[in-house]
Amino acid sequence: MKLLEGKKVAAALDVTMTKRVADLKQKGVTPGLAVILVGENSASAVYVRNKKRRAEKLGIKFDLIHFDATVSEKELLDKIDELNHDETIDGFIVQLPVPDHIDEDKVIEAIDPKKDVDGFTPVSVGNLWIGTPLTKPATASGILMMLDHYNVDLDGKNVVIVGRSNIVGKPTAALMLDRNATVTITHSHTKNLKEITQKADVLVVAIGKAKFITKDYVKDQAIVVDVGMDRDENGKLCGDVDFDDVKDKAAMMTPVPGGVGPMTITALVDQVIELAEGRANG
Repeated sequence: MKLLEGKKVAAALDVTMTKRVADLKQKGVTPGLAVILVGENSASAVYVRNKKRRAEKLGIKFDLIHFDATVSEKELLDKIDELNHDETIDGFIVQLPVPDHIDEDKVIEAIDPKKDVDGFTPVSVGNLWIGTPLTKPATASGILMMLDHYNVDLDGKNVVIVGRSNIVGKPTAALMLDRNATVTITHSHTKNLKEITQKADVLVVAIGKAKFITKDYVKDQAIVVDVGMDRDENGKLCGDVDFDDVKDKAAMMTPVPGGVGPMTITALVDQVIELAEGRANG
C-alpha cells in the first residue's frame, strides 16, 4: 500500500508557490489573505493560526480581523463590505461558526464571489456545479491536488463519497465529476452502504465517525481518502477509516494526521496566489 502523504505534497508545492509569490512581488503585487474570526472558539483559533503561519511562510500578506462574540451583525457585514472593496486583499474567509445572533447565510452571501476563497457563496457553489468555478472549496480542491501529485487518473473511475456536507462531500463530487469520474454520494440515510462502497475504485470518507470504515467496506486495491479528524477511545488522533484494518487491502491511502489536512491549507493559499496572479495580469 502506498501512502498518500499530503504533508509531503504540501511541502513540495510550497516550493513552487513561494516562487510564484516572489514573481508577483517583482511585478509590484503582494497576494493578500484576510480572515475574520468572531469570538473565542478554540478549534477556529487553531485553524486560523495554521493559515496565518502558512501564508506568511510563503510571503502572503495575512490580515486577521478578530471580533468579540458580541459583535453586531451589521458591524460584521460592514467589515465584509470593506474587504470586498480592499484592493490589497485577493481573498478572505469568515471563519465559521459565528455566534447564534448572526445569520450565517447572510454573512456568506455578503462575500464577493471573486474573493470567496472558501467557495461557500451561492454564486461560487453554482459556478462549481456548472464547471466554471472562480474559487473552489479548499478541502475538495486539496484532495484533487494530492491525487494529481500521485498521478491518480479519475477518468471513468467509480468514486464513492461517504458524507454529503457542503464543505467536503458535495464539492468533492462536483470536482470529480469534472474529471469524468462516475460519482456516488452516500450519507446517513443510505441503505446497503457496504455494497456501494465495495464497488469504489476511489473511496472518499468524510463523516466524522472515528474508524467507521473497516476493510469489509473496501474493494481490493481501492484508493482510500480519509477526510476525518477524530479521536479514538484512547484520545489518539485518527480518521473515519480504521487505518490498520484497511491498509493491507487498499492500493493507496491517506494517513491521519498528515494526509488531507495539510492539503486543505495548501489549496487555500494556492487559490489566493491564483487570484493575485489574475490581479497582476489585469
